[in-house]
Amino acid sequence: MGSATTQGQLWGARAQDFATYVEQLTLPLASAVLDAAHVTPSTRLLDAGCGAGLLAVLASFRGARVTALDASPQLVAIAQERLPKADIREGDLEALPFADAGFDAVTAVNSIFYAADMSAAMRELVRVVRSGGRVVVTAWGPPERCELLTALVSRIGPLMPTPPPGVSPPHPATLAEPGALAEVLQQAGLRIVDEGEVACPFVFPSTELSWRANASAGPNQMAIAHSGEAAVRAAFMEADREHTRPDGSVRYENVFLWVAGEKQS
Repeated sequence: MGSATTQGQLWGARAQDFATYVEQLTLPLASAVLDAAHVTPSTRLLDAGCGAGLLAVLASFRGARVTALDASPQLVAIAQERLPKADIREGDLEALPFADAGFDAVTAVNSIFYAADMSAAMRELVRVVRSGGRVVVTAWGPPERCELLTALVSRIGPLMPTPPPGVSPPHPATLAEPGALAEVLQQAGLRIVDEGEVACPFVFPSTELSWRANASAGPNQMAIAHSGEAAVRAAFMEADREHTRPDGSVRYENVFLWVAGEKQS
């Protein structure tokens, strides 16, 4: 079943920490995505890769009819607690359990590049949106504008398992090259209608909370499983030292990209 089992285990390992310390950091991005998706009262919205449900909650504030899906049962449980009346399910981006053309808009915030077959995931997003509906997908910006990625690529990379021959593991910067994210939507048959970027600084009150937040991310859980928590935590401590401010808080400047595509008749 695609990559849901693996990703669900990784992102579910510290789901409560993700919901508490990480998800809110992308609040500006979630708001921009809902605007780009034209989410208004009664919009039938699917949030694919919903995490703990932040975007789904914001969409419900706009009066949308929210459906959401994530690979992690632990994150799904948190999202269901936050939105008990919404249809929130555990599932796979590469095999969405929804009928064709059932939604007015589909959003995928920082999720498709974790799919083992990103093209298959995009085809599924397009399949379930109606003709004339919008699909909005996001990704990390260029590494040189994303301090968290820049700080960690050299430190965490060596702590990750070696992928099988011929397999390229998902990487957050995969879609950061100019035009790369738009091309993914175009290849799935969408007409590009809008795109932009959003600054989302990651600010943590202390190095301890920086660790708890970052340790909840799936890729870092993979590194922990392979190299041990002590080694991964030491890498984060080294990175945090370069980004610690006089008051003891930790700040990483980051930029995220979004692209909106429209399904043609």
